[in-house]
Amino acid sequence: MTARFDLDTAVVDLGGGSYSARMDRGWWIERGPNGGYVAAVVLRALQVAVGDPDRTPRSLTVHYLAPPAEGPVQIDTTVERSGRMLSFLAARLRQGDRLLATAQAAFALPLPGVEFCDLDPPDVPDPDDVATSVAPPSVPVIPMREHYEMRWCIGSPPFSGAPEAVVGGWIRLKEPRTVDHPLIAAITDAWMPPVFSRVSERLAVPTVDLTVHFRGPLPPPGQDDWFLVVFRTQVAADGFLEEDGEVWSRDRRLLAHSRQLAVLLPIP
Repeated sequence: MTARFDLDTAVVDLGGGSYSARMDRGWWIERGPNGGYVAAVVLRALQVAVGDPDRTPRSLTVHYLAPPAEGPVQIDTTVERSGRMLSFLAARLRQGDRLLATAQAAFALPLPGVEFCDLDPPDVPDPDDVATSVAPPSVPVIPMREHYEMRWCIGSPPFSGAPEAVVGGWIRLKEPRTVDHPLIAAITDAWMPPVFSRVSERLAVPTVDLTVHFRGPLPPPGQDDWFLVVFRTQVAADGFLEEDGEVWSRDRRLLAHSRQLAVLLPIP
């Protein structure tokens, strides 16, 4: 059976660099589809457009102009340049005459050379040793989170006025599937915003832009599908905040960095 994530991020080639897809309400958050889900759909189209499975995504940046409505969308892609090692692509997501998102991406072949990682993964128990939880009880249930299993390990409870904005733990899709780059892109925006731990009142935090840097080979098919994630916000000013994220494999290999800019909106 095809996993729900594959069905809801599928694209159809319309020719000429254009693709159709469908925004599914099952991935909604408060005001529209989750930004990571939108990024996954756009990346799916870009992967087809690059036309070379050996050139994997290295960087993806999505700017969110307006929230899509449920239903059909079109993604128009352009190969800006394709050289011996790197391909640069652009995409525009729209519904009818409404432009909803723009994206830039870089794809590349593997490049052998110097390799190191000075980052340490979070020191947490393995997922089998963490209590099962969908989300902390003070976080409202939203449709998107129904597709993930989450095991909270890092950070203070939401709306607790903690001294720092750091959250994270283990996450995976409830439906097992092979790990790919669209799934990693979705996971970078699937956890609760870390600012929720720092504040005492409810907020909406819509994403302005999301950048994902894919940092290493993906786990092979059949490997455990848990991901260890940590997200932190260090600055909130003038109505905006940044959110930095890390996505690690279960065997503690760094798979992706993410950074997003978001708006802080009070909820009446």
